[in-house]
Amino acid sequence: MHLFVFGMGYSAGVLAGRLRARGWRVDGTGRGGTVAFDDEAGVRAALAQASHVLSSVPPDRAGADPVLARYGDAAGPGWIGYLSSTGVYGDCGGAWVDETAPVGHGRRSARTQADLAWQDRGARVLRLPGIYGPGRSAFDRLRDGTARRLIAPGQVFSRIHVADIADAVIAALDAPAGVYNIADDEPCDANAVIEAAARIAGIAPPPLVPLDQADLSPMARAFYAENRRVANGKAQRVLGWRPRHPTWREGLRAIWTGQALV
Repeated sequence: MHLFVFGMGYSAGVLAGRLRARGWRVDGTGRGGTVAFDDEAGVRAALAQASHVLSSVPPDRAGADPVLARYGDAAGPGWIGYLSSTGVYGDCGGAWVDETAPVGHGRRSARTQADLAWQDRGARVLRLPGIYGPGRSAFDRLRDGTARRLIAPGQVFSRIHVADIADAVIAALDAPAGVYNIADDEPCDANAVIEAAARIAGIAPPPLVPLDQADLSPMARAFYAENRRVANGKAQRVLGWRPRHPTWREGLRAIWTGQALV
């Protein structure tokens, strides 16, 4: 088995390690990859040998999908996957959303177009919410002073541990093409996660600040403008996937105790 990954970053890197341990060959572009994205000859040669292709590359600043734009003609008839975003659902007022919910009315219009384009290619499209894990968690934000507690009544977010993303991609290797939400079982407000991490670490949480008084970047402010709960029932039914970290509580504890990702 040979997987080629466009965008070997945080999530795809964990997946690559998992598959290599199972005897797979994994190549790809990105900071953890083996070939430069602009090395067209090298990329096309690797794609010609790959049995599976996965893209985790978001749209570029112009709104185009760079992988489809440059290499869309090169992927063979084998398995194709795409790591998308639950941001395609936009603001849902805190309601639960599944894969039948409309897309394209939020801030991620370019991501929506890429999501739909990969669906047209017959990909397994995994829509991901906020990603966390070792090195990218509430503990790290508390440590570097970037953790915030904002007063935003009714605001909830879904999230997913990076190890559960790898599990989901592996489960999708034998699954039909289509869209799958990959999120844990318990959306919650961001403050609860920061407060729990602070308790575990034995430190004081940051002070509460009203949302309208917080010094947020335009991107962060747009993030807080959307509110939804992401349902994962289809992934559990069709893929047979179950998050090993059903909620952020188990995820935080696994990070704190240094449990392995494999």
